[in-house]
Order: sequence, then structure tokens, then C-alpha cells
Amino acid sequence: MPIPIVDSHIHLFPATHLPSLAWHGPENPLGSQHSIDEYRTATASTSASPDTTQSTYLRGFIFLETDRISSLDESSDGWTHALDEVSFLTRIALGEPSPSEGHRDVDRSLCLGIVPWAPVPAGPDALRKYMALVKERTRTEAVWSKVRGVRYLLQDKPSGVMLGQGFIDGLKWLGREGLVFDLGVDARQRGLWQLREAVEMMGRVYDGVEEKERVVFVINHLCKPNLRLPYSSPESITTHPDYVEWKALIAAMAAHPTTYMKLSGSFSELPPLSSTPEPDIPSLVERLQPWTDAVFDAFGPERVLFGSDWPVCNVGGGGNEVSWRRWRSVVEGVLEKRGLSEELKRGVWGGVAVKAYGVEI
Repeated sequence: MPIPIVDSHIHLFPATHLPSLAWHGPENPLGSQHSIDEYRTATASTSASPDTTQSTYLRGFIFLETDRISSLDESSDGWTHALDEVSFLTRIALGEPSPSEGHRDVDRSLCLGIVPWAPVPAGPDALRKYMALVKERTRTEAVWSKVRGVRYLLQDKPSGVMLGQGFIDGLKWLGREGLVFDLGVDARQRGLWQLREAVEMMGRVYDGVEEKERVVFVINHLCKPNLRLPYSSPESITTHPDYVEWKALIAAMAAHPTTYMKLSGSFSELPPLSSTPEPDIPSLVERLQPWTDAVFDAFGPERVLFGSDWPVCNVGGGGNEVSWRRWRSVVEGVLEKRGLSEELKRGVWGGVAVKAYGVEI
């Protein structure tokens, strides 16, 4: 029976919202509309309905906030763009497309979960006020129920943000409210200090908190490891000091039972691929194996979930026509090489995301 894929990490933005994106600029390769029409093109080889001729099919996605221009302070429109993003996702989830936004009424079934931006470092009072505004923007209980957590992107923040008392208290509030926190740090471009800080932060967040009130962390993109280390053999990676420390920090995060890791984002960290010719997928699987083995060894397949990081995957993966399919093929190779059972594969493709985010498929 074909396995449903829950793509646990995608971004969406219409052309009209480009000026509100913090990273947008005339030279940015993602500086055009990326909405569901484009996502359907990317995933066309994996239809949204079961087909007995294929082993997997796309059931839907979890939307992740797209790093809008924002601030912790509500004044000066600090929350406006992020809330406008929630309204955009609400239109998708309700099947109420606006002209030129790139989605249709039938696309509502794809939207399984929504993870908006939130001012976590501002602490519980600000979060309570902000999430009330998010609930207003979702308009219906059906859409509000799809808001499964929040993200405050940390990869571009200075040292110390994760350890601030407001941030710690904000995460504890999320746990009490049953909301997930998506953790985005960057070991390759920002440094392993971000992972060290994340490990210390997790210890403080979980200290003295009852299990039922512990926030769930869903960690993005293997923490963006340095996949561009000089590679000649697996041993050339596994003996490198950067890898050794990354692996230890990953294991420290995994020691907390309410942490999960997304198998995603690697096309941004590997040397970039071109649109043609097709890459050697088995070679990519082999190159990733030290890193993916470390993740599966630490978290177990029961806490690893597939994500595409679309459309960011297009930049390093060869473009919208091929990148999503290529990453799915890489993940298929990774799961085969691990020798996972059919049941465990089904979990990585979708079941773990359903559990971590509490969505229904």
C-alpha cells in the first residue's frame, strides 16, 4: 500500500508579499512567487492521491513561517507582516483564493499544519497577546486547529538570545499551551556555538517541568551541518573535529524525549547541483551517510521526519522542476541504507510528523 508523505517543512509566499520578506532583494534566487501552484509543479511526480503504481504519494504539508520583517515589539508594525502571512495561509486552508496568489480551492486539503512566526524572546505575556491575534486571523476553529506551533528563527540571531529569560519562559509557555517550537540553527554558516547554546537552552527549558507540559522541539535541517567538509571517504568526515562535535551536540539534543529532527535542508549545505545532468543519487546518499547515521542513531527513526525545505531546496538542488523529486530520492536511499522496516519508513515519510505536530491525515 502506498505510503502518504507529509512534507514537514515548506514555505509559501505570493508575489504581492515579497516586500515583507526580511531576506528579499533583487538578486535573491527565490525572489518570485512561490505558492501552491509552484509547489504542485515541483511535486508533480508524487500525486496528492494514492496510486498503486508508486510507493509514496504526497498527502500534504506543514507550512513554516518565511522570515518576514518583524520585531518583538508590537508597535511600529512589528507583528503586521507575520500576521498577514497567517491570513494568507488561512485563505489557503479555507479554499478561498485571492487573485494572483497561486492557489485554488482544491488546495485546502494539502494544508495539514501551520507554524507561524512568534515573538518567543518577548516572553509569555507577549506570546499570549500575539497568539490571540493569530487566532483572530485564522477566522475559524478549523483553521486555528491547524496552528500546531511557532518558529522564531535563531540562525541569524546573536549569541545569548536562546538563553535569555524571556525566551526560556516563552518556550515553557508554549509547552503548557501544547504548541511545538521549530528550532532553526546553522552549524555551517554561523558555527557550532549555536548548537552548544541550543543544548544549554533545552536543559533550562526542561528543568523542573512535568513531562506533560514539556515543549516539543522539532529541529530543522539536521542543524545545517557543514556538508562541504573535504570528502574522500566516510572516515574523512567521521574523524573531522567539526563532525565529532556536531554529532555529540546532536546526541545531547536527542537525549530529551520530546525532541524531533527533520531530515531536510541538505541541498543548501552540499555543493550545489545543476538542473542537468541528473546527479548520482547513491553517491549523495553515501556522502550524507555519516550525518544521517548520527541522526538516526541519536533520535531513532521514531523521531526523524521527512521535510523538503521547498522552495529553498531549489537553489542548491537544481531548480523547481527537479529538486523536490531529487530530495525524495535521496531520502529513499537513506532509508534503504538504514535497512528500515516498512513501518519505520512509513513513520519517517509521514507518521512521525503526524505525531510531532499533532495533525490529522
